[in-house]
Amino acid sequence: MEEVTEAVNNLTITEPHKKNRIQVSNTKKPLFFYVNLAKRYMQQHEEVELSALGMAIATVVTVAEILKNNGLAVEKKIMTSTVDVKDDSRSRPIQKAKIEIVLGKTEKFDELMAAADEEREAAKAAEAALEQS
Repeated sequence: MEEVTEAVNNLTITEPHKKNRIQVSNTKKPLFFYVNLAKRYMQQHEEVELSALGMAIATVVTVAEILKNNGLAVEKKIMTSTVDVKDDSRSRPIQKAKIEIVLGKTEKFDELMAAADEEREAAKAAEAALEQS
């Protein structure tokens, strides 16, 4: 039993779960869910890592481009690879394309996010004023 305890204590995890990684699916959530999630992650961290397999790669690229075109993010790193994915219907694993895009905040990120919040609050106030009249 001591050997097991010692082995667990000496265990090192080579790739810890990253708190700023978003694994994107093209079927589970709408595109702007990922855009808004990436914005929130960048508010908490200096950068965000978007990751996807197969058909979801187009979604990741679109999310990254929206953030870049709105002046919120800059590309830091793009990594592509293939991974073996186990398919229950086949006897051997199939290879899928994988992409990881690391985006960092722009210098204007906080300023742009504050302006968007102000616009949202002004729109809410205007809507509330219309409802009261």
